[in-house]
Amino acid sequence: MFGEIETIEKSEFNNVGALLGIDGSDVSNELLGALKALPPIRRQMVINKLAGQGMSSRGSRAEMEKHFKELPAHIKAELAKGNLRLADALIYSIKPVTSKTIKMFETQDDKEIGLRNISNAKLPKNQALLVSGIVLLAGVSADATKDAIMATAYGKMEDFPAIANGESNLKANKKIIMPETSNNFFKTLGLNTVPVGYYKLSNPRSIHDDIQIEYTVELGTMLNIAPNTQLFVGLHGTITTP
Repeated sequence: MFGEIETIEKSEFNNVGALLGIDGSDVSNELLGALKALPPIRRQMVINKLAGQGMSSRGSRAEMEKHFKELPAHIKAELAKGNLRLADALIYSIKPVTSKTIKMFETQDDKEIGLRNISNAKLPKNQALLVSGIVLLAGVSADATKDAIMATAYGKMEDFPAIANGESNLKANKKIIMPETSNNFFKTLGLNTVPVGYYKLSNPRSIHDDIQIEYTVELGTMLNIAPNTQLFVGLHGTITTP
């Protein structure tokens, strides 16, 4: 149990109790005994750690710490040991607009710089992403070659009315993270404190490793959509990483 105390003391996370399966309503007699055996100042520091009373985290990191309980057991264990840490991340994918339904992550996709940064529409082992916000941008490539798509300038939804008036939804393992939502939410012109095309989720949710990610854009019309129009979607948040 003193090894667990040491883990709590060394942890960089505010909500370390959730990683260890410890909360105020479930403290074992063994842990209570170990706490009582500590010098008063050290004991209080451990209690503060368990109670999340350290320096407050901010942004998507704070959201991830709040959702620690939802993480798979193997990821929680590696975080508690210090083998995994938290980092900023943007999981992205680019797909052509060739029909009214665009699946932005597909199981046959390969990771390729400039097109997407995950393979098979899944996060690698031991990675879990807390989706704090979503970026949706569009652009028109010079042609349909990979190089042209990678060299395309991606910009605001205001320039693509047919796409802006469509809908997007995000699922992971068939569970809904964002239901059918108007793409007009990604129109950010005039919002000086918001990145272009960024929609902040009020209800962040986590995506775990080896679970299929499904982000689908549905259009009502293809009218005035230029040939070689491309869509960029980015899932922004905090991810677990070695």
